[in-house]
Amino acid sequence: MFKKIRNIFLDMDKTLFFVSLIMIIFGTFNIVTASSREAVVNMGANVFYYFYRHSIILIISFIAFIIMIATDTKKYSKWMPYIYVVVVALNLYLVIRGLKSRISNIDTSTRGADNWINLGFFKLQPSEIAKPVLIVLSSLLFSMNDKLFKKTKIKHTEQLGKILCLCLIIPALVFFQKDAGTAIILGGIFMFIYFATSVPIKEKFKSILIIGAIAAVGIFLMVTFSGGFLTKAQESRFDYFNPCSKYEKSGYQICNAYIAINNGGLNGLGMGKSTQKYSYIPEPHTDMVFAIIAEEQGVLKCSLIFLGYAVIILRILNLASRVKKLSHKYICIGTATYMFLHIFINLGGLFGIIPLTGVPLPFLSYGGSFTLSFIATLGIIQRIHIETKNEKIKVA
Repeated sequence: MFKKIRNIFLDMDKTLFFVSLIMIIFGTFNIVTASSREAVVNMGANVFYYFYRHSIILIISFIAFIIMIATDTKKYSKWMPYIYVVVVALNLYLVIRGLKSRISNIDTSTRGADNWINLGFFKLQPSEIAKPVLIVLSSLLFSMNDKLFKKTKIKHTEQLGKILCLCLIIPALVFFQKDAGTAIILGGIFMFIYFATSVPIKEKFKSILIIGAIAAVGIFLMVTFSGGFLTKAQESRFDYFNPCSKYEKSGYQICNAYIAINNGGLNGLGMGKSTQKYSYIPEPHTDMVFAIIAEEQGVLKCSLIFLGYAVIILRILNLASRVKKLSHKYICIGTATYMFLHIFINLGGLFGIIPLTGVPLPFLSYGGSFTLSFIATLGIIQRIHIETKNEKIKVA
C-alpha cells in the first residue's frame, strides 16, 4: 500500500501539485481574515467559523482527489452514464422546484438562483458537480466518435445531434435555475472542447447557428410567458460602467471592491487589516474575496496569484499536447477552460470589465460544491499525467 502511494506521488506532475497546494493553503488562511466579520456578526460564531468549515470541505475534496488519482480512466465510460443521469436528475429537480416556488410565491432561491439543495452541513450545488461531469462526458463522446467525424464525405447530423443534446441539456437546466454565470461556464467548457474535436468546421458552425436559434426561441418564449429571462438583480448587473457614480444602486459592490484594491496599493495594509470587509462588501470570503486579498496583501503580492494561475493552466495545456488518448486531450482542454473561465468571469466582474456574476475564484473563494468539484477535477488531470508517463515508460 505504501509503495503504491509512493509510486503515485512520484508519477504525479509535482509542479502542478505543489503550486496548487500552495494556492489552496494561501486561500484557506485568507478566508479566515476575509470572513471574520461575517462569522462574528452574522453567524454569531468565532472568527474561525468559516475556516473550520472550509477545512472540512478541503478534507472531503482531498479524499475525492485521491479517489480520482487511483481510478483508471478506462472506467469512466462504464460509470459516466449513471453519474450523468444523477446530475441531470438533480438539476431537473431544482428547475421544477423553482417553477413550483414561483407559482406558489414561496421563495426557495439563494441570492436569486434556484440552484442549491440544503444538506444541513453545507448546501449542495449540482450545477458545480456538473462541470467535471460535462468535461468527461463530452470528451468521451467526441473521442469515441472521432473516426466517424473524420469521414468528411458523409454527414454526421444524427450522431452529432445526439451528443449536442446530451451535453447541452446540462447548461440549459442550469440557466433555468437562474444561474447565468454557471450556465455560461458550462456552455464555454463544452464549446472549447467542441472546437478542439475533429468535427468538420462547417458542421461546427452550422450546429452553433442551430443552437443559437433554439436559444433565441427559448428566450422569446420565456419573455412572452414570464415577462423576462433574467431577474431584476441580473439585469442590474449589466449597468456596470462607472460603478462609483451609481454607488447606492447597481455599482455598490464593484465600487467597494475598487476602494479595497485602492486601499491596498502596492504593498497592502497587512493581514487582517481590511476595512472593506466590514459590511461594505457582502460575503467577502466568497465571490469578492480577491478584493479583500488585494486590500491586505497589495498588488505586488497579488501578482503571484496570477503567476500561480498561469503555471497551473500552462501545465494542464502542456499535458494536453503530450497525451496519447484523445479523450485525455479533451479532458485537459476542458479543465483548463473550466479554470480560466472562473478566473476571467470572477475578476472581470470585479474589475468592471464585464457584468458582475457570482462565480467562485479558484483556490481562493470559500465554497463547498465548487471546491470539491474543482479539486476532484485536478485529481483527474493528475491521473491522466500518471497514465501518460507510464505509457511512455512501457514504450521505452
